[in-house]
Amino acid sequence: MFSMLPTKAQASRSTKGVRSLGFYNRHTGERGQGSYWIDGDYQSDILTDFSQVLRDHRQNESAPMDKRLFDFAYLLKESLGYDDELHIISGYRSPKTNQMLAKRSNGVAKKSYHMKGMALDIAVPGVKLAEVRSAALALKLGGVGYYPNSGFVHIDTGPIRSW
Repeated sequence: MFSMLPTKAQASRSTKGVRSLGFYNRHTGERGQGSYWIDGDYQSDILTDFSQVLRDHRQNESAPMDKRLFDFAYLLKESLGYDDELHIISGYRSPKTNQMLAKRSNGVAKKSYHMKGMALDIAVPGVKLAEVRSAALALKLGGVGYYPNSGFVHIDTGPIRSW
């Protein structure tokens, strides 16, 4: 009987390469940068560093951020042709901080994706906010909120929607 031996599978192009990000937290002045994804593998040490920079600065609490959020941010930077660090207004938010912010503003969701490590409020220096919003919407990777008066765009890895 003829037996077919499996040949070595070629990795698809999507598993090859490097994805790098840089963040600047406007509240703490901290920076985090690194290659968070290399040849299909997320780099846990870099992800941990990112989670620390993206922590709730009011409570000094960090939580693991959704890996898909970093991919969203990376693809957004790529689509904008932007090569510098993203400015972070808000990353992870503890329930205590979220509750306090929700009392102050009806623009803060009571069950915010920030509390799940699934959202970022970002600014992209030198790029018009409307352009950031359009690029984020075109990616169709999750929620996109537009806050021109506050100077940021919200992205999250929840359902595709916009406001």
